[in-house]
Amino acid sequence: MKADSRIWLGGIVALTVLYALGTLTVDGGLSLTERLGNWPTAVAAGAAAVSLLYSARTRAATAADGEANADGADGAAGLRFLGFAALAWCAGSVTYAVTGLLSANAAVTLTFGDLFMLFALPLFVLGFTKFAPLPRGVRPAVRHFTDCYVCAAAVFSVVWLLLFAPLYSELGEGAGFLAFALVYPVADIAVLCLLAPLVATSPHSTRRAVLLAIGAFVIICGADLIGAVSRLTGVAPAGGIEYPVRLLGFALLASLPWLIRDRAGAEPRRITGRGLYRFAPEIAAAGALAVAAVVLTIGGLRLEGVAPVLPLAAGSAVVVLLVRVSGVLEENATLSRMVHTREQHFHELARNSGDVILILDFDARIFYVSPGAAEAFGYRLDDVLAEPVTAIVHPEDLPQVGAAMTEFQRGAGKGIHLRLRVRSGDGTWRHTESTASLYEQPGEPDRLLVTTRDISAQVALEDQVNHLTFHDGITGLPNRAYLEERAREVLARREPIGGAHEVAAIFLDLDGFTAVNDSAGHTFGDYLLAQAARRLRATTDSGVTLARWGGDEFAVLIEESAHAQQVVDLAERLARVISADPFQVADREVVLTASAGVAFAERGMDSGELLRNADMAMARAKEQGGGGRLEIYAADMHAQVVGRLELQTELRQALANGDFLLEYQPVVDLESSQVTAVEALVRWRRGDELVMPDVFIGPAEQSGLIVPLGEWILREACAKVALWRASDWDIALSVNLSVKQVLQPRFVETVAGVLAESGLPAGVLTMEVDEEVLLENPGEAVERLSELRRLGVRLAIDDFGMGYASLAHLRQLRVDAIKIDPSFIRDLGSDGTVTLLTHTIIRLGQDLGMQVIAEGIERAEQLEQLRSMGCGYGQGFLVARPMVAGGVEALVGGEAEIAL
Repeated sequence: MKADSRIWLGGIVALTVLYALGTLTVDGGLSLTERLGNWPTAVAAGAAAVSLLYSARTRAATAADGEANADGADGAAGLRFLGFAALAWCAGSVTYAVTGLLSANAAVTLTFGDLFMLFALPLFVLGFTKFAPLPRGVRPAVRHFTDCYVCAAAVFSVVWLLLFAPLYSELGEGAGFLAFALVYPVADIAVLCLLAPLVATSPHSTRRAVLLAIGAFVIICGADLIGAVSRLTGVAPAGGIEYPVRLLGFALLASLPWLIRDRAGAEPRRITGRGLYRFAPEIAAAGALAVAAVVLTIGGLRLEGVAPVLPLAAGSAVVVLLVRVSGVLEENATLSRMVHTREQHFHELARNSGDVILILDFDARIFYVSPGAAEAFGYRLDDVLAEPVTAIVHPEDLPQVGAAMTEFQRGAGKGIHLRLRVRSGDGTWRHTESTASLYEQPGEPDRLLVTTRDISAQVALEDQVNHLTFHDGITGLPNRAYLEERAREVLARREPIGGAHEVAAIFLDLDGFTAVNDSAGHTFGDYLLAQAARRLRATTDSGVTLARWGGDEFAVLIEESAHAQQVVDLAERLARVISADPFQVADREVVLTASAGVAFAERGMDSGELLRNADMAMARAKEQGGGGRLEIYAADMHAQVVGRLELQTELRQALANGDFLLEYQPVVDLESSQVTAVEALVRWRRGDELVMPDVFIGPAEQSGLIVPLGEWILREACAKVALWRASDWDIALSVNLSVKQVLQPRFVETVAGVLAESGLPAGVLTMEVDEEVLLENPGEAVERLSELRRLGVRLAIDDFGMGYASLAHLRQLRVDAIKIDPSFIRDLGSDGTVTLLTHTIIRLGQDLGMQVIAEGIERAEQLEQLRSMGCGYGQGFLVARPMVAGGVEALVGGEAEIAL
């Protein structure tokens, strides 16, 4: 409590003590307190009324009781009614003070002051119940009032026996005289017993106000009790101590609004661990009855006669207890109706539910079955009731049923979920999902309540999903995941048995399938794959799993084979069935071949290794070229793959360490012997060894390292040639491009950036591409190369004449030069067909306005023939070998021409 609250309470106590000291000052037979009479208490009650009403108005205007309102209380209204109660007490006190009616016969009459005082009690009850609401509902309210009455009767019995019974015997007055004197105590006890239990159930947000209010009322009740004694005896006890006590009650009531501003009530605490504070009326009634029983018993032993009021109080308490018993009986009847209603609801739910609802005895006999359940499974109701439900459960699922029954017999309280197969009337098995729980009825043996749902459609859908998960949607064959799992199972089963049968894998790849997708589209490609799958499926027998591995690859797992030759024969048959007949795609026929790889499972080999070996064998077959080849896995294939991976790692490290260098091979004008350009060629310094491009360019392509390596080559060569051109040497540069470089998203921006950085004019740079670039992704490749031409860079087709699409792409892509493949130059003069083809290529380039460059000139007669055919440019060992930049500079420094 804060300091100002302590000061406030201290002031109240000091004022009360000062007023009480007046009882000790006696003058003329009356104490000072008696002479002042009711005026001080009237002032205190008036102050309480003003304080409470003012605070009620302030709280209503500021909405300061939000927390209390949320708990069901109404603080502003509570203070208002308490203020009206204090105003009524004030009016009663003023009336007493003005009339001065305090005489020996006052006990037999009720004055206007008494009416005001009694009218204050219901107002106080209304105010108090705004802070501590009464129980809601008819039954809780009846229980509360009856318990409070029992409590009040018990308390009054104790008060009567200890206080008023002796006065009754001593005075010898009649019952009417006593009735008027006991109005205040009876009314106060009734109100106190009605309100006191509400303290325990009040919201914690108003708990402080409730405690202060009930405390003030207890003090006022004490003053009323003393006043009743004064009326009966005609003498004020203790010099009029009634007045200071009542003053203290009114002063505490006046301070209530200001003390509850300091802090809200304390957090609610339970009287016991199970929260019996919710049953405060019952506890109070039981406690009061216990005390009354003890006191009345002791009093009855001491008294010779018993006053009539005691039987009245005891009898009325018994009547109220009978009311409580009738209430209990009515609650039991209600519970019975609820049970009956629940049964009706259960049967209604069973009748309208789509699930099958059963009530079973523990021997699996059916006690109840929901309407229509038997017909839903194709049975007649009599047939279902004739046998235990286990008669239609699948034999493999009966152990589940037995285990569930055992659990319930052991006292299992929770429901058990089961998935069972049940035989329908047509003999088919239906999948069901059931929930079983204990079913208890009063007066009946325990049974089982089983709710069953037919999930056959759901299971069928799950099977379909599983099929789609492990099967290919295009061919209908098992997919890669299924084959891998199947291979694990086969090898795991083979190891413990140790059989002599061969387990092997065959991989097939359709040669040329990519061209079908590119030319006819993926839809027709998928149709071709489906046709190929049907052919392969027709060729395989039992003990073989055929699957689509991915793309245009198929895989076959041979689970049992007596001889290795049988596996090889099967692989050859599968390859032949692909190439035997053309495939019909759209309006044309497509002839395909298949490359195959075979691998055998060795002892201790896992499934991943077996499938990997077969895949490597197939890759070796495709590398051999020609299509339709078959390779059997050998250990050196794995070593080659590992070696390739290690080489790729070394290449990456070499690029980071700067272990690459460039050599330049001059391109010469065959007529003037003038060096017009150089071709940049990359070399790898691998320790003391100089590695040629044919060793590492392939692995660099596969690993993607060709992209940063190609950018390094372009940057180094452009910088060097730009430096030479700054020395007044008019020379051009040729750089080779790979497929991955061309298809990089920012390839053109990279070339433009290198040219800008080096200062080399775009027209000086020639980018050489082979026909593989145009075949890999023709649309995107042609677009990128066209962007290069728009940048000003020249384009040349390298190794012209060796591919399949040269002439077709010359029409789509404008190039500036073609370079004749060295294989044509090698056979010039010795092979008439080659000589004619070479002459044709030179004439084609001249007619299209392109620069023609012959590669691989090594003999003088080749040079002479090329000159006679009109070939303008050439390069080769006869012209000049590749050399480092210093060699080129020495050659140029000596003369700009080469003697040919």
